[in-house]
Amino acid sequence: MAFYHPTARFSTKGKVLVVPVVSVANVAQLAADLLIASLSLHRVGIFDPRSLVPVVGAREDDLPGVTTPLELFGRDDIDVAVIQQRSPALKSSKQDFVDSLLEFIRTSGASAVLVIGGVDMSNRTDTQMLTPTCQIVPPGTPDLTSGPLAALTTLPIPVYTSPVSQFLHIDAERTAIPFIPGGGLSRRILSSLPDTWQIPIVCLLQYVMEGDNRADAQLMAAVVSKVLQVEVLNWKQPSSWGHGLFGTPHDQTLYG
Repeated sequence: MAFYHPTARFSTKGKVLVVPVVSVANVAQLAADLLIASLSLHRVGIFDPRSLVPVVGAREDDLPGVTTPLELFGRDDIDVAVIQQRSPALKSSKQDFVDSLLEFIRTSGASAVLVIGGVDMSNRTDTQMLTPTCQIVPPGTPDLTSGPLAALTTLPIPVYTSPVSQFLHIDAERTAIPFIPGGGLSRRILSSLPDTWQIPIVCLLQYVMEGDNRADAQLMAAVVSKVLQVEVLNWKQPSSWGHGLFGTPHDQTLYG
C-alpha cells in the first residue's frame, strides 16, 4: 500500500515541507494548526496511518469527510506545505514510520524541510534560558545560505545542545544528534537521514512545559514564518480550538 494518497491535485515540488513532531506539550501540532489556518491551506492528501495510534474525528469548519492521523496541507500559490500529525507512532512501528516519512520527503521534490518540535523546559542550562527557540542542523545537510532556509543563518537562534545524556555512561552515546528530552521522534528522524540525503533540513525546537500552550504555539509559528520568509498579516486560530482544545466549559449549575 502506498504511504501517501493525494486527495486533491497538488504538487510538493519546490515546496518547503513543515513537519511537526508529536512531542512535549504538542506545541508543534498547535503551531502547525496556526500555520494551516492563517495561510488558508487546504487538505491535499492523507498518509497511511498504520504506524500511528488510530484516531479519527470531524474536519475543521464542518468540511465533509473525516480527519485522519497524518495529513498534508498546501496551496498551489504558496511555497509552503504542512504535514499535520495528530497521533504518535506506535512503539513497535517508530522506525517504520520514520523510514516511510523520509522516503516520501526524498521523492516529493521538496526544496527544503523544517522539522519542528518541543523540548522539556526543565532540561535547560542558564544560558539556554535566554531564548525559547533553538535549532539543530544535522551533519551533511546541504548548505543553507542560498536556499529557502537561508534566513535561518541570519536569525539569532542558537544551536541546541543537551545538558543531559540519554544514558548513564557517556561513552554509550556517540550520535551526532544530541538527546532531546520530550522531543518525540525528532532525534530519530534526524539520526535516520541517509548519507545520500540531498534536501536541506533543519529542526527547530522550543522549550515548553505542559499546560495552555497557545502562546507557545503562536511564538513557534511566528519563528517558522520568519525562517521561511512568509508574511502572515493576521494570525488565525482554528475554529476547533474554541471547543476542542480543552473541551467545552462545565455547566456551572452543577456547582450550585
